[in-house]
Amino acid sequence: MPVAIYPGSFDPLTNGHLSLIQRSLKMFDRLIVAIAVNPKKTPLFSQEERRELIHDAVKDSRVEVDSFHGLLVDYVRSRNVGVIVRGLRAVSDFEYEFQLANMNRKLAPNVETVFMMTGEDYFYISSQLVREVASFGGDVSGLVPDNVNARLKAKFAGKT
Repeated sequence: MPVAIYPGSFDPLTNGHLSLIQRSLKMFDRLIVAIAVNPKKTPLFSQEERRELIHDAVKDSRVEVDSFHGLLVDYVRSRNVGVIVRGLRAVSDFEYEFQLANMNRKLAPNVETVFMMTGEDYFYISSQLVREVASFGGDVSGLVPDNVNARLKAKFAGKT
């Protein structure tokens, strides 16, 4: 399978995300990291900032960073891709992701979802938790790429 899409909010990109990107490239020739834009949420980083952070952290010509609005399956079809990559950290993730995968299958029967377990070093990391810790001045180095850590420090400078 030459191309897959790895969707998410990536607000911010974590080392868990990076691990899944790197491991996906062992299975697929190319990977589209697709930033989901949800108008109901207010992200810490803008769409462009997230795109830049991912691009700078990944530095692999086989990875394309894009964004989409609306249904994931519509975006997947528009890109003519047949595989979605999703990461699982815990049983609670599986329940939610299982529902999404089955709804996507109902909407787009030709699109498959591949689940990948997050590495044991990253199973407890979530973007939300990273944002919260960083907002209180906590050290998130080792949880996020260096460029993301620097940007988080800049965002929260003087707010603790």
